[in-house]
Amino acid sequence: MQITKLGVIGGSGLYAMEGLTDVREVEVDTPFGKPSDVITTGRLGASELAFLPRHGRGHRLMPSELPFQANIYALKMLGVQAVLAISAVGSMREDIVPGHLVVVSQFIDRTRHRPDTFFGDGIVGHVHFADPICTCLAASVLASARDAGATVHEGGTYVCMEGPQFSTRAESHLYRSWGVDVIGMTNLQEAKLAREAGLCYSTLALATDYDCWHESEEDVSVEAVLEVIRNNVSTAKATIAALAGRLPLARACSCRRALEHAIMTAKDVIPEATRKRLEHILPLSFGGLHSFE
Repeated sequence: MQITKLGVIGGSGLYAMEGLTDVREVEVDTPFGKPSDVITTGRLGASELAFLPRHGRGHRLMPSELPFQANIYALKMLGVQAVLAISAVGSMREDIVPGHLVVVSQFIDRTRHRPDTFFGDGIVGHVHFADPICTCLAASVLASARDAGATVHEGGTYVCMEGPQFSTRAESHLYRSWGVDVIGMTNLQEAKLAREAGLCYSTLALATDYDCWHESEEDVSVEAVLEVIRNNVSTAKATIAALAGRLPLARACSCRRALEHAIMTAKDVIPEATRKRLEHILPLSFGGLHSFE
């Protein structure tokens, strides 16, 4: 099995992807509503790519307002097999300097108000999530970031906070005591939903500031964050281009098989409306369209 079509979710500062050919803007209506914006599809070199700005063009949506389910389901409907999430984050380590990149490997959830599963309404599923990032995709993202000339850190824990406010100083010190590497507001729900949808998922985190734990630095300001984001976006785009150049990628992971033994509900009691709503992720044996092959 190979990854032949890449989905990219652009974070703060990354609202469009230049260099695409055969460009088409696709309005997708999912059973979970509309995604954050239209999805731009096209070719980057020889590879197929689908780009979605997480916060909408012009940055219209707060982290807590994001239609996480619709975003991931829309990419699945368009035939995407792997998702690279670009995310602006605060650094929780001295050696992750603003401007550095991190290929995340773990998450801690500190959110409160967000849907983070496709299940419910008559169907129960429990996917494995001990290792929330696709290691095969992450390895390719790491190599691509290095090819792009980035200073990139391999692995790290991303604590996902609710926002939209930045952390208190007490919270920032608490997270550092947990061994957290970066802090952001968006990627945890995407990773959970991508796993349920059988998609490979990797986060490329762009460090913009030291949060507020670093008392020798100025406290976080939007102006300072935006300046670093502007400098990082070109590196992120170069990383995406390098990753696209590696496609097709061997899909040696188990991400696509996440639902193989995860559904607890007997298939004959699943409501038809629920089955229909989830047909793009349910396996064939449950009346869906998803094949593990």
